[in-house]
Amino acid sequence: MVLRLPGQRYLVVDYKTNHLGDTAADYGFERLTEAMLHSDYPLQALLYVVVLHRFLRWRQRDYAPARHLGGVLYLFVRGMCGAATPVTAGHPAGVFTWNPPTALVVALSDLLDRGRLQS
Repeated sequence: MVLRLPGQRYLVVDYKTNHLGDTAADYGFERLTEAMLHSDYPLQALLYVVVLHRFLRWRQRDYAPARHLGGVLYLFVRGMCGAATPVTAGHPAGVFTWNPPTALVVALSDLLDRGRLQS
């Protein structure tokens, strides 16, 4: 899913139902990072942002990746408890955020462009 934020920033949102434990504490930042790496979700997230970049450069007037790309949110719904969701060091339980470097997104998109069949 893509979320449009104020100021025309766009964020990729992905919901996950992975079971990491029975309490919100099991869905803290360190545990989410482990789960993300174990499941190769950073690669998935990067590809999602590249696709968003490619869409926005086609559709968004005056598109500028650094201004318009807002990163990704992985929402591990089993760790989210509504208003009672604990927040530790600024990280709500069950919420993993990452903003891939713009240069990486653009470089990967350019690399994918070079693989296109020429007509």
